[in-house]
Amino acid sequence: MPSTRSTRRESTVSNALARDRLGAPGIGLSIASSIAPLTVVAGVVTTGLAVTGLTGVSIAMIAVAIVLMFFVVGYVAMARHIPNAGAFYAYVAKGIGKPVGVGASWVALAAYNCFQLASYGGIGAIGAPLIKDWFGLDIQWFVLAFITWVFVAFLGIRDVGVSEKVLAVLVIGETALVVIYSFAILFTSGFHFSSAPMSLHSLWGPGAGALLVIAFTSFAGVEQGAVYIEESKDPRRTVPRATYVTIVLIAILYAFASWVQISAAGDQAVARAGKEGPDLFFDLASVSLGKISLDFGHALFLTSLIAAMIAFHNIIARYTFALGREGVIPRFFGQTVNGAPRNASLLQSALGLVVIFGYALLGWDPLVKLFFWGGTSGGLGVLLLIALTSIAVIGYFARNPHDESPWHRFGAPIIACVLLLIITYLALTNLATLFGVEPGSGPAWVVPTAYLVIFIAGIVWGLILKSSQPRVYDGIGLGTRSAVASSTGFSALLGEDDTDTDTAEARR
Repeated sequence: MPSTRSTRRESTVSNALARDRLGAPGIGLSIASSIAPLTVVAGVVTTGLAVTGLTGVSIAMIAVAIVLMFFVVGYVAMARHIPNAGAFYAYVAKGIGKPVGVGASWVALAAYNCFQLASYGGIGAIGAPLIKDWFGLDIQWFVLAFITWVFVAFLGIRDVGVSEKVLAVLVIGETALVVIYSFAILFTSGFHFSSAPMSLHSLWGPGAGALLVIAFTSFAGVEQGAVYIEESKDPRRTVPRATYVTIVLIAILYAFASWVQISAAGDQAVARAGKEGPDLFFDLASVSLGKISLDFGHALFLTSLIAAMIAFHNIIARYTFALGREGVIPRFFGQTVNGAPRNASLLQSALGLVVIFGYALLGWDPLVKLFFWGGTSGGLGVLLLIALTSIAVIGYFARNPHDESPWHRFGAPIIACVLLLIITYLALTNLATLFGVEPGSGPAWVVPTAYLVIFIAGIVWGLILKSSQPRVYDGIGLGTRSAVASSTGFSALLGEDDTDTDTAEARR
């Protein structure tokens, strides 16, 4: 007779995520958290001004939102037929080919890790001076980053509903602040609207590619609604509703907040953005709200980064879980405990710890070389993935029309694909401007080369699985339907025990 401990383990450890945990508001909050509205308005907008010298940030935000709305039509339609926490990975595998899908999964992990790990540099470098000003405590950036790491790691191994509650508080707080501060700037004496932020010329003038990528980075995370589809309530309605509404609301917020910010700064917008950085937004609001608004803004700017960390930690853990469940990586990472992908989450936490103390020991700049370069690299990676997925959507529905309308199968996906490929081209040809380095130097060539190597390596691994582990290869992209079939794969090549899977196969 099994022991109580054994019975408890069997009841909590599985290869499926917890069901019916998230409604449309919960998914919307997770999306908004990864987007981090305050971080974008105070940080990304000013970075866009300083790096590109272009003031058309608002029109770039709107343009990207329109492109994403076209993309999401086919994307969420595909999600209805392929419910998989691996989203991009599963869709590319089913739409283009399984080896390419594996390559896409590796790029996804790299891109989202860039965002998540970069946030540790941001909160450490930006938060440490603030802690000194507020409390007189002189702490190293990596100490503050480590404290945040403990909090994020703890939430990562808990039920996603716990993170939802934390994110609700953080996101509502930062979004309310953006709205209040924007109206405070708008009603400041002497304010005049400028047409420069909405100038269409900015979309094709010099440096337009860099400006579009910065705007695209601002929306990175809107695609992750599909990642939570296995944990959502009524997924056929919840995911599309949350995704569409979030994109529209965030686009309006971004366009309005960036417009009033650039208008208030006037002809000095670019110069002030380069000098004041994220403080520009808070400084403009403080004219009407007083000095206390600076401290309050700084505090919520830090919590905005924390919210982004939690959201990206969750999405990375679910991608890792999806790959482990299907045997593409060790199946140990494809297990859940009480519905949470605990093993995958712990792996992500370990990587975060290595990066924090690695940068500290090497003495690297956490603000530029981790926060700025990391976030920008992540934005480029997500852009490449979305462009690839837009092709996969067309390929999938060409073979599997289901009951979807022509607009969902071809109309919107083709428009999105063309626009995304144009933006991708502009991004790749403006990388030097984007990173603020000389053409062909530093991250301008390292980042795209790294993504290419990672993508090719993933494809090669997919082909290896095809020849050496056909059962695993056949299950790529099938999610829960492949869990009982993954008795080999990466785990078998590492000599892991397949007893549990053999038992599952017998049941099947």
